[in-house]
Amino acid sequence: MIQPQQLRVLLAVRDSGSLSRAAETLGYGVPTISHHLGALERHFGVKLVERDRRGTRLTPLGTAFATEAEQILERIEQAERLVTAHRDAGLATLRVGTFASIGSRLLPAAIRELRGRARVQVEVVEAEPIEIVRLLRGGEVHAGLIYDFADDPAFVSPDLELTVLLDEPYQVLVARHSALARLPELDFSELADVDWVSSRDEGEASDRVLRRVCRSVGFDPRVLMRTDDLNMIHGLVAEGLGATLTTAVAVDTRFPVELRATVQELGMRRTSFVRRSGTVPAVVKELQQILIRHTGSAE
Repeated sequence: MIQPQQLRVLLAVRDSGSLSRAAETLGYGVPTISHHLGALERHFGVKLVERDRRGTRLTPLGTAFATEAEQILERIEQAERLVTAHRDAGLATLRVGTFASIGSRLLPAAIRELRGRARVQVEVVEAEPIEIVRLLRGGEVHAGLIYDFADDPAFVSPDLELTVLLDEPYQVLVARHSALARLPELDFSELADVDWVSSRDEGEASDRVLRRVCRSVGFDPRVLMRTDDLNMIHGLVAEGLGATLTTAVAVDTRFPVELRATVQELGMRRTSFVRRSGTVPAVVKELQQILIRHTGSAE
């Protein structure tokens, strides 16, 4: 049986012309992309994609099928929106996704105010942005707080409505006792021997920024560990075992760490409130307005 995610993979390969870029777009590994494509081809018994030194592209039959797949996915999404709208008409529980570093700073006060205005139970789900968007599209959360790289956003899509809440500059987090902390600013051209603590997902915003700036000065970052555990990240950095890219709001001051600006422009981490486009429960809009007011952002 054909799965919707197989169709999304086919469309991502068509649009990107590359398995790796399709994987980054969808938040998967390349083996997962290959698995879904292989399953589709086995189902039909025909080749839908072809690979050469220039990349990956769809066969003529694959291109024709992709056009139909777009319409299939649109109908599925319409059906999901219909069911969700009826389910949430009398919404009693609001499920909100958030990433850890911002959730503890923005959500508690917003939830307290929301409960004072509406009879609603709030459930908070902690996850990384790619997972939050997946949960939102699947109807498992009603809204979320996500972050992205402002200069190269990954979540711009017609089915999502994003409201910018915060823009913060990326900086390098280093151990307070390290030689790097004694410098007023860091030059990435001198950081080729530094180990980095990165996200588990290579498509995560700070990972994309790190790869971009390192490659701009001639090297690929050397990754010590991939983790999204904030305590682990801070612990490794505090012991001088590695550095990481982050923003001021995400720093845990209980650890002996310091933020340093860089010679190179790293860009901004953008925190946004995300919900499905179109009609949503009134309580979702209420939470959105509370967060806009608390952060002083404009709609």
